[in-house]
Amino acid sequence: MSESTKTPTLLDRGDSRVAHASGVGGTLKAFFDRVRSGDVGSLPVVVGLVIIWTVFTVLNPVFLSANNLVNLLFDCSTIGVIALGIVCVLMLGEIDLSVGSMSGVGSALVGVLWVNQGVPLILAILGAVALGAIIGFTYAALRTRLGMPSFVSTLAGLLALLGLQLYMLGNTGSINLPYGSFMVDFGQLLIMPDWVSFLLAIVPGVVMLVMGLRTRARRQAANLSPGSLPGLVVKAVVLTVALVAVVSYLNSGRGVPWMFGLFVALVVIMNYAFTRTKWGRSMTAVGGNAEAARRAGINVGFIYSSAFVLCSMFAALGGVLSSARLASASQQAGTGDVNLNAIAAAVIGGTSLFGGRGSAWSALLGIIVIQSIASGLTLLNLSSSLRYMITGGVLAIAVIVDSLARQSRVSHGRA
Repeated sequence: MSESTKTPTLLDRGDSRVAHASGVGGTLKAFFDRVRSGDVGSLPVVVGLVIIWTVFTVLNPVFLSANNLVNLLFDCSTIGVIALGIVCVLMLGEIDLSVGSMSGVGSALVGVLWVNQGVPLILAILGAVALGAIIGFTYAALRTRLGMPSFVSTLAGLLALLGLQLYMLGNTGSINLPYGSFMVDFGQLLIMPDWVSFLLAIVPGVVMLVMGLRTRARRQAANLSPGSLPGLVVKAVVLTVALVAVVSYLNSGRGVPWMFGLFVALVVIMNYAFTRTKWGRSMTAVGGNAEAARRAGINVGFIYSSAFVLCSMFAALGGVLSSARLASASQQAGTGDVNLNAIAAAVIGGTSLFGGRGSAWSALLGIIVIQSIASGLTLLNLSSSLRYMITGGVLAIAVIVDSLARQSRVSHGRA
C-alpha cells in the first residue's frame, strides 16, 4: 500500500481532531473544559468586579467617573505592592502577619533618614527596603532552621516592628514629608503623558502576540499541535482594544498615575519570575509538596528565604509609597486594616491559601476589588463597618471558590 493511500491510524485521527479543535471555537471549548476541571483562574474575581462596579454605578454614577477611577488607582498602588509580597509566601502555603507593621517601619525609616537626618531620598528608600530584606530573612531562618510556624514568627514580628515604629517616630508620633518634593508629588500628583499611557496600553497585546507566535513555532518544530492562530490573534486584539479604551477614558480625566504604573511594572516582573524562570517553577513545586521538591533536588531553604525576603521588601516599599501618598510617616501607618487588605487582596485575586497556586496578577485584581468596595461605600456616605463586612464576605467567597476548585482538580487528577 502506498504512503498516500494508507488507512489513517488512531494517532492520525487524534491529530485531525486536535487540528479541528484548534480554531476560535476550539479555544473557547478548551477554556470551558479547564473551568469545569477546576482551573477557574481569574474568572471569579473578574465576574465579581463587574458585579461590584455595576451595583455602585447604578447607586451613584460618579463611581465610574474618570477622576474617581484615577483616585482609585492611586489608592490601589500602596497596598497592592504589599499584596504582591503576600502572594510569594502564600504560594508556599505560609503567611506573613507583619506586613502592615513592616510597611509602617519602612515609612518611618524614610521619614527619619530623609527628613530628620538629611540622607538622600534614594538612599533612605533603599535603607527601608534593605531592612525589609533582613526581617524577611529572619522569618525564613526561624521557619527553616528552627521549624517555627510562620504564623507565630510573623505575629511576634508584628508586635516587635510596631514597637520599633513607635520608637523611631519618637514623641511627636509623625514626620511630615515636604510638599513639593518629588516623593510627595509621585504619590499624589504625577500622571503619565497621554502618549506614554497609550504606548504602554499597546505593549501587552504585542507581547502576547509575539510570545504566542514563538510558542507556535517551537511546537511546530517539535511536531506538536501549535494551537489556534486565530484564537491568539483575537485574544491579542481584544486585550489591546480593551486597554486602549480604558486608558483613553482615564486620560479624559487626570490620566494614569505613575505610581500605579510602578505597581503594574512590579506585577509584570513578578509574573515573569513566577511563570518563566526556574525559581518560579520551584516556588510552585515547594508550595505543592515541599518534601517531594526537596527530593527532586530543589533547594527548599533558598525558596523559603527568597519568598519571605521578597514579602518583607515589598511591604517596606508599600510603606514608602503610602507615606508618599499621605505626605507623612505616622504612628497610624501600617496599622488598622492594612494587614487585612493585603492578605485579602492576594486571596480574593486567586492565590490559594493551600499553597502551590498563585499569580502576581491576583494582587492587582484583588486590590482593585477591595478599593472598589471602599470607594463605592465612601461615595454612598456609608460607614466603614459595612466595608469590613462586605470585604470579609468577599474573602470568604474567594476561599470557598478556591476550596471547591481544589476539590474539582483532585477529582480530575490535576491537584
